[in-house]
Amino acid sequence: MTKRTFIPHTFRPLAGALLLAVALLSWGAPAALAQTAGGTSISNTASASYTDGSGNNYDATSNTVTVTVANVAGLAITPDDASGSGSSGNVVAGNPNGSAIFAVSNTGNFADTVTFKALGASLSISGAITGANVTAAFFDANGNGIFDAGDTNIWTNATDVASASIPAGQSRNVVVRFGVPAGATGFVNVQLGDAGGASPFDNQTLVVSAADVANTTAGVNGRSEARGLRSLSVLRDAAIQTTLTGPAGPINPGSDIAYALHTCNISTTQAASAMTLTNAPAGSNSGIFEIFPIPSQTSLKAGQTFPAGTLYSISALTANPITTAVWTTIAPADLTTVRRIAFNRGASLAANNTCTSDISVLVTISASANADIPVLAIADSFANNTFGTGITDQSGDSDANSGNGRADLSPANSNPDGSNLSAAGSVDGDGVLLLTLIGKLGAVLNGPNGAPGATGPTNNNDDYTNRSVTTGIAGVAPGGSTTAAGSSTFTNTVQNTGNSNDVFTLSVANFASLPAGTSLVITTPSGSVTVDGSNPTGSVTISVARGATANYTVAFSLASGRTVLTPFAAILRATSANTPASSNDTIDRLYTGFLRLVKTATVDNQTGVGGLTDAVPGAHIVYQIAYNNVSSGGGVGSVQLTATNIVISEDGDAGTNNWALNTTQIIGA
Repeated sequence: MTKRTFIPHTFRPLAGALLLAVALLSWGAPAALAQTAGGTSISNTASASYTDGSGNNYDATSNTVTVTVANVAGLAITPDDASGSGSSGNVVAGNPNGSAIFAVSNTGNFADTVTFKALGASLSISGAITGANVTAAFFDANGNGIFDAGDTNIWTNATDVASASIPAGQSRNVVVRFGVPAGATGFVNVQLGDAGGASPFDNQTLVVSAADVANTTAGVNGRSEARGLRSLSVLRDAAIQTTLTGPAGPINPGSDIAYALHTCNISTTQAASAMTLTNAPAGSNSGIFEIFPIPSQTSLKAGQTFPAGTLYSISALTANPITTAVWTTIAPADLTTVRRIAFNRGASLAANNTCTSDISVLVTISASANADIPVLAIADSFANNTFGTGITDQSGDSDANSGNGRADLSPANSNPDGSNLSAAGSVDGDGVLLLTLIGKLGAVLNGPNGAPGATGPTNNNDDYTNRSVTTGIAGVAPGGSTTAAGSSTFTNTVQNTGNSNDVFTLSVANFASLPAGTSLVITTPSGSVTVDGSNPTGSVTISVARGATANYTVAFSLASGRTVLTPFAAILRATSANTPASSNDTIDRLYTGFLRLVKTATVDNQTGVGGLTDAVPGAHIVYQIAYNNVSSGGGVGSVQLTATNIVISEDGDAGTNNWALNTTQIIGA
């Protein structure tokens, strides 16, 4: 309305009477965006027309009055999400370029700048990120979303800083850039300003604080502050989880182990995409790959059929599987040289727990495998995430994207013997080895000292060590009995020829056949046992590492009264704990003397008196002594008794001899 007309009543002149016409005018209220600009001058001049009683017409004009519109401050920041609500949408974990954008509106009636606190204090960061994740925050004067000339840095500004001017009733953006950690969950909450009051927290009278955002110039209502908040839900990026299954064992050397592997993407929203193997043939080098390193002590079994696109590598496991290892589409002729096999599972793997199908892989345990070291296996998967960044996972735990990227059978802290398997990926960032025991096949050789593989006359179960007592045999003719107890100590050697460390039980297999009064004391590094009439089945153990040897002793004692020149054989048996049916014997044979002397006498009568063999005075008596070693022989590596430095004595006056008195020795006869 630009014109107002008043028709007053007819007045006659009255003393002191005044005609007062009042016009009330208003301009845009401060709460509306389309407001009369502050500083606007509003002028008003009134005019009037009237007549007198004679019918004459008159005009009148008032003085001009001027009113200047005051500056009214106002500030709004939107949106105003509830913290942790995710109302502003989503951001993917691992995104290095996340952003939150606020609209900063001048709701006052005059153009003004906005003041932000020094060093980013006007921003409050919480939830899945911290201030350390913020990379930039700025007032975007030209609205292009890029920090450039004319924009205002509000994150690393050394002092409080004012933005470019915002015309009344217009808005400009504040852009906050941040990275989201790969493992982040929950919400990203970014708050601009800290105005109090009730939602929407706009057009609040400034209460100065360390984090306020306010217009710069005070209006008649002072300065105005506001606050806004953006809450973004953090989405899990592509999250691959690899599973490898196989038997616990034990499985014997020469047999096969069957493994199965697959990979799932457990992200609810983001697909995994293809990555590239640097040294694989073109056309086969791009995809989501599952890589299976061939376990130690095994080889890839021949005759298997794998999906198209399968790759093979003979590069050492120390070679990086992605950037260094060389891959081929054809398996080498000698499958024992294959170190890794890779399965191309396609260009993408959809979200929401989508899985690849199981692939079966057979490996054969080496016939010479060490059963003390289990077969340790793992599978690694490789892909790219939403941002083209490589992701990898190792089997063995439930943690996704937890792989060391090496595909080399060496997760953190894992020992080759499986005694300390890796922890879950949530602890050390990689997978856990799958352990399959190798069947422990015990085998043993038991023989003379230093010759466990010795043979006797027949085989390696009748090899022997021959020894003799030295007491109770002097002066006893063949067929007589020993006059004192006798003993000798044997040293035997046992060798572990099985595929694992083993403990062998040593016993006397034939003790029941030995004469009464016999005892054998078997001593090993583990202890000793006395095998005698009161403990005929006694035994003692000896521990021997795979492929190693160990010695033990046997103190073999015979009671007196044993027939001289007689062997007494004790069969020492070593039995495997790993395979109780496996044993080997050696014989400790103790003789009661082993050199037999046999003397004969022949009469040669040339006197003419009596017959030719009659012992008459003057006839010759010819004495002959025959001697032989009665101990056994034969075989290879067995220990025989050998008589050396043999001296035969003839004394005509010794003992019961009297030929010195009754005959004359013929020297040289």
